[in-house]
Amino acid sequence: MTTPSPSPSGLALGPADLRGLARLGFGAVEGVTDLVEQMHLTIGERALPLGAAVEGRTRGITGFVYRTIRGTTKLASHGVDAGLKLAERVAPTARSSPKREAFVAAINGLCGDHLEATANPLAIPMSFRVDGRSLALDASQLKTALPEAKGRIAVLVHGLCMNDLQWRREGHHHGQMLASDLGYTVVDLHYNSGLPVATNGARFAAQLDTLVAQWPVPVDELVIVGHSMGGLVARSACLEADEHGFAWRRKLTRLVCLGTPHRGALLEKGGHRIDQLLGLSPYVAPFARLGKTRSAGITDLRHGSLQPLPEDVAVYLMAATTAERPEGLKHAVVGDGLVTLASAWGEHRDPALALAVPRSRKALLTGANHWDLLSRPEAAEMLRRWLG
Repeated sequence: MTTPSPSPSGLALGPADLRGLARLGFGAVEGVTDLVEQMHLTIGERALPLGAAVEGRTRGITGFVYRTIRGTTKLASHGVDAGLKLAERVAPTARSSPKREAFVAAINGLCGDHLEATANPLAIPMSFRVDGRSLALDASQLKTALPEAKGRIAVLVHGLCMNDLQWRREGHHHGQMLASDLGYTVVDLHYNSGLPVATNGARFAAQLDTLVAQWPVPVDELVIVGHSMGGLVARSACLEADEHGFAWRRKLTRLVCLGTPHRGALLEKGGHRIDQLLGLSPYVAPFARLGKTRSAGITDLRHGSLQPLPEDVAVYLMAATTAERPEGLKHAVVGDGLVTLASAWGEHRDPALALAVPRSRKALLTGANHWDLLSRPEAAEMLRRWLG
């Protein structure tokens, strides 16, 4: 059976959501306590302005105070968690909403690896969805959920901190266009974007193999459209499928990447440099911990992917630039605001590391940002041309 579709109402967090947020909140209190204690220890040791961070715990009465704070925080955390877990059993399950889905997706993008490692109820399990409804990967249930399923499948893979509902932007939805204009049956991948790209790629590959095997009608063709990080997840899934011999790989004919940081993203590269600078002094090194709490999914965007493109698949690359014309410093450095043209097109100073994609399979939107790739008419037209 499919799950209820998202309600159009507001945020409407349920007890499970509140329990997950409470866990994050108490964890943040412990983290800040550790940070303050490390600064206290560094000052007490009279460390040099530059050098390695001072490690360890404070001692004596000071150490007792910090241990008391941690113990009290843990007791409060266990109490609140138990109370909200009880509320989950008695309170009716609230229908989700686009606002809640966006909120949870953003948290997963920021710290999704931590959510999964701690079994936090906010962690998003990977699934295929249609109109926000999860699909059961069973032949009979797929036939019921998709009575008009066709042999041409298009899978849409969203980006970092996003979810499948956000493919709709400014009244346009690439998936609906592919279905109405080109005859594809479109399914969306919903996943925890804070996990490592390789982890999501492996799970995507395995679940896609089951989806294709259980599809209600024979599959003639499979295409994947990935936005931003979604393109990296799709590339990783192809490598995983090649390694394990998944059957869906033989059906894949085309892969479209929209604003995918094949050579890394600006913000993560900048964040890594800031971490390095903070680490130069033991007095500010504790603050580097705050930056390093970002998810593995985000840190994977520092370098993008150096893995080869899938063989026997037509790969198409679409980029955007906020500049009105493809020239000048703004175009070269800012790109679409998150990803430069060179990264989205997989260009590299070393020809051996550049993506071997012909110019005819590349497109550029000018005067557009990273999210305009989801809604601009030019982007839709290129998808029609490439996938038609």
